[in-house]
Amino acid sequence: MSDRRRGVVVIGDALIDEIRDAAGVRELVGGAALNVAVGLRRLGVPATLIAMVGADAAGDHIREYLADHDVPLIDSPSEHGSSRAVVHWSPQGEPEYTFNEAAQRRSIRFSDDALDAITDAALIAISCFPFDSAAEVAALTDAVADSHLVIDPNPRAGMLRDRAEFVRGFEGLAARAELVKVGADDAVLLYDGDLDALRRRLRDLGAGAVLATAGADGAVLESDSGEFAAPIVALPGRVVDTVGAGDATMAAVVEGLLDGHPTTDAGWRALLDRAMAVAAATVRAEGGLLRTPESLAAGDHGLYGS
Repeated sequence: MSDRRRGVVVIGDALIDEIRDAAGVRELVGGAALNVAVGLRRLGVPATLIAMVGADAAGDHIREYLADHDVPLIDSPSEHGSSRAVVHWSPQGEPEYTFNEAAQRRSIRFSDDALDAITDAALIAISCFPFDSAAEVAALTDAVADSHLVIDPNPRAGMLRDRAEFVRGFEGLAARAELVKVGADDAVLLYDGDLDALRRRLRDLGAGAVLATAGADGAVLESDSGEFAAPIVALPGRVVDTVGAGDATMAAVVEGLLDGHPTTDAGWRALLDRAMAVAAATVRAEGGLLRTPESLAAGDHGLYGS
C-alpha cells in the first residue's frame, strides 16, 4: 500500500503538559499527535506534524523539541497562544487533565504547505482532532480526500464541547480509514462504554481494521483476516507513566502499515505484537516519548528536547 520513504503526515494537537504531583511541578512537551509524529521518527519513519502552535514561549519549546527530533512542523496560528494541559493524578493513579483556552479552541488551517505535505505522504495519521467542530471536520475531509488514513479519535473530556457532533465527525472519516484505533476511555466518553460493541460498529461503518486497546486487559485487533487479541507485554522495570502508551501504540501501528497492509493472520498478529511491545517500553519512563524494547535494553531513555 505505502512507501515509507514518502513518510507520514500527522494531524492533531501539540501542547505543553504541566505535571503536578508530589515531586512538584514540571513541564514536558506533549500532545497525542505530536507524540505520534515524534514516535514515528524514532522508529525511522519520516514524519511531519500539522498542528496549532502559538507564538509564545511554550510554542518555542514545542518547536525546539520537534526540531531536536527532526520532525518538521506546519503550524496553524493561535490567537490564544499554545495549548497547555495541567496534569494531576487520581487516587487510582490515572492522569486527569485541565486544558487552557487555547486547547479548548484548537483549530487547524490547511495552508498550501500543509496540502502539499498531505498529497506527498504515504499515509495520514489523525489524533486528537476537534471532530466536534463541523467546520474543522469539513476542512480536514477536503484536505485528506485522496489519502490513506489511520485515525485515533483521542477525545478529552476537558476539550469536548459537543459529544454527538464529535461522534458524527469522527465516524464520517473512520468509515473510510485503513485502521481506526480506539480505547476503553473513548468508548466511555463517546459511546456507552462497550469497547467490543464500538469495535464492531466501526467495522460495520467501513473501517478497514479496528484496534481496540483496554489498558491492563491488552488489545484486540479486528480486520478482514479475523480477530486477534494480545495481552500487555511484560518487560524489565516498573511502569512509570502510562500517558504515552496509546500514542506509542498508534505510532507503531502506523509504522507497520507502511510496509504494506497485512493480508494474513501472521501479518496482523506481528503488527499487533510489535505495537504492544512498544507501548510496554514507553510506559517505563515519564512522558509520552516513544521507547522500544531495544532502546530500553541499550539504556536509551530518549529525553531529547524535553
